Amino acid sequence: MLDNDQKLETNVLNSVIGYKEAVLKKEELENNGTSFIESKGLVKETIGKLHPKRIRLRVEKIRIDTPSTKTLVMVPIDGKNLPPFQAGQYINLFVHLAGVLTARPYSISSSPKNLKSYELTIKRKEGGFVSPYLLEDVKVGQEFESSGPMGSFHHNPLFHGNDLVFLAGGSGIAPAISMLKSFLQSTELFRFHIIYSNSFENDVIFIDELRKLASENKNFTLTEFLSREVSSEYKGFRGRLDISTLRMLLQNPSTKMYYVCGPTPFNDHCANLLTSLGVKSGRILIESNGPPPNPEELEGWPESLLPTTKVTVNVGNQTSFQTNVGEPLLNSLERNGLFTENACRSGKCSLCRVKLKSGKVFSPEEAKIRKSDRKFGYIHSCVAFPVTDIEIQL
Repeated sequence: MLDNDQKLETNVLNSVIGYKEAVLKKEELENNGTSFIESKGLVKETIGKLHPKRIRLRVEKIRIDTPSTKTLVMVPIDGKNLPPFQAGQYINLFVHLAGVLTARPYSISSSPKNLKSYELTIKRKEGGFVSPYLLEDVKVGQEFESSGPMGSFHHNPLFHGNDLVFLAGGSGIAPAISMLKSFLQSTELFRFHIIYSNSFENDVIFIDELRKLASENKNFTLTEFLSREVSSEYKGFRGRLDISTLRMLLQNPSTKMYYVCGPTPFNDHCANLLTSLGVKSGRILIESNGPPPNPEELEGWPESLLPTTKVTVNVGNQTSFQTNVGEPLLNSLERNGLFTENACRSGKCSLCRVKLKSGKVFSPEEAKIRKSDRKFGYIHSCVAFPVTDIEIQL
């Protein structure tokens, strides 16, 4: 008889697409024997389908969610199913804009059970380069290229358990609603609590859908926070999430698994609150949304150095250009026609790393510079801010 851990492992494996078929094929090969000549190249082909480097997508539908937010429904140009993904993961959308090839990571807000399309929920970023274009200029039928799904910000049933809390700020609700849809379609019993913070009452993404799902599902709880003026009809909390309110909302907080996604200050605030409640770091998973907008406010920034100060970036024997110290190196490289592979744009994936030959950069804590990177002089260009003249090698 299987114990509980073995049952959980069996259920998880059986839920993996293609697992049962692979087991049956293995048994067939063991019984009949084979030289495996018929399987030549199959592994490479399978990996390519599950983890493609690039996907061609077409905008099938554009949905207006709030005054600042739209959802692009993206379908594959070849008409086949899209690669599977874990709820909470993202794709990197490549954009040619004003003569610049750049990319931005967007969490998939649709259910992983639907592989006919990916839904990308995009909120306007004030002073942004890409989001205004995607929200104002993109039309139905337009084609894009993206990476395959990626990222470690997702539920792991073997380690995270089934008592889950998601702290979302603004557009950080996108991976949360994908997780919620996945849990509600699962045969496993989950307790899922979304604590959702926003500024303006008329700009809360998915709020009607979330309220409806909360009223229909006893295992899903929605708690709302608004920091600005609200109407008399609003029933949620007002102001900023604080330690006393969080303690009231959560029973036995140290036993739950937490997901946090929103602007960098929101993520840091939530992490500090959870730590104060005695939650261990291994039970807190944080998804960053790009580089810090004000690096000069972070610990370690050179004293008295203004973000508008100009420095020179030398790219080997290729070229050199000037940039502001407050601009991420990856952004300035793209503006000057230099492309380096990238994905998360928040320091985690390391795809955008370049070798720092001379000079100094400021890398915030979120850069997650690996020990091997430090040893050999590599930096993550998406969250590296040159604070002196530098020379790099792509």
